[in-house]
Amino acid sequence: MKTTIYMVRHAESPYDEGDERTRGLTEKGKRDAEKVTKLLFGEGIDMVISSPYSRAVLSVEGLAQHLNVEVKTFENLRERHFSSEYIHDLMYEIRENFYNFKYALPGGESNADCQKRAIVTLKAILKEHKGKNMVIGTHGLVMTLMMNYFDSTYGLEFLDQLKKPDIYKMEFEDQELKEVSRMWDE
Repeated sequence: MKTTIYMVRHAESPYDEGDERTRGLTEKGKRDAEKVTKLLFGEGIDMVISSPYSRAVLSVEGLAQHLNVEVKTFENLRERHFSSEYIHDLMYEIRENFYNFKYALPGGESNADCQKRAIVTLKAILKEHKGKNMVIGTHGLVMTLMMNYFDSTYGLEFLDQLKKPDIYKMEFEDQELKEVSRMWDE
């Protein structure tokens, strides 16, 4: 039985507004979230799931409203916690340590830890909602790590080319990834 997950990387978010959990969307991000809704509305979506971070929820909330369903948030789908200290160049740190999955900055989480917690949740969702079509509002790195778990070709180069927003349709048979296709067209 086929289960489909539409991974939606959140739309553009201002870096100077709120903290990681509360940052909303820019005006462009809001317009793009409307495009996400239009693109996915006809896909037969049964559930809308999200990271609890505002920018992820806001990127899929319009779709949920159109479908008259609730956005179900899962804490374990949040973005990777990078460090408890200020990071001067976050993208440098991400690139430098992407393939050292156990590396973590002080007070932070490693890619291995982030991938493990997200995959436990994703597998539970796949098992509980087998045969459904679901949207998951997520973040670039955690999305890449979830996809990488099933197919190692989703690595740093994939992360680097992601857009805000971006949408990838993942088709599963049970818990085995069978096909991935990009749906977002700028």
